[in-house]
Amino acid sequence: MINIAIDGPAGAGKSTIARSLAAKLGFIYVDTGALYRAVGVNAMRKGMDTKNAEQVTSILGDTKVSLRFVDGEQRVFLGDEDVSLAIRTPEASMAASNVSAIPAVREFLFDLQRNIAKENDCLMDGRDIGTVVLPEAQVKIFLTASAEVRAKRRYDELLAKGMKAEYNDVLEEMIQRDYQDSHRAIAPLKQADDAVLVDTSEMNLEQVLEALETIVKEKTGNEF
Repeated sequence: MINIAIDGPAGAGKSTIARSLAAKLGFIYVDTGALYRAVGVNAMRKGMDTKNAEQVTSILGDTKVSLRFVDGEQRVFLGDEDVSLAIRTPEASMAASNVSAIPAVREFLFDLQRNIAKENDCLMDGRDIGTVVLPEAQVKIFLTASAEVRAKRRYDELLAKGMKAEYNDVLEEMIQRDYQDSHRAIAPLKQADDAVLVDTSEMNLEQVLEALETIVKEKTGNEF
């Protein structure tokens, strides 16, 4: 199977770009961040402190997270509830960052992620895919952009979904999440040694897709 790992900080456009690239290549797309968001949302709903490893770990046994592909689109479920929209709030983003630093949560989700990769040509995005989850991936890409550009993208995305937001608040949260993700003790956000760096600050979606498609073809020797 061909596995493509795309890592990068919050708001770099990984999900949007990865979803489009996977569709173009005919690969299954796996948004690993959505899995951590689902665990974080579940913990918040149960009144847990998402930074408290003992509290979060205590509810993992009753946490049922799954990915389902509906009409070719990935949907995230908690039990039988589709939480694909509920996990996209700023609160869910910080909760995801908090629970992702807990070793038990990472172990809880690793098997699900790796089994998908073993059984499918897949494109997986996250923060430690190329370094931890799929270290043998044939293609590794580190997608990034300036914090200001990423905050503006996230701000526009929230407004488009009808959510209230302030740009400065989004930027502050972005900077806080960057620090937290890159300084956590377990699987911190970092570029894999053999990953190709792509800075999208001055690029539109079409330009990024073209650049990534070229990288994939060069790394795999396939034209798809």
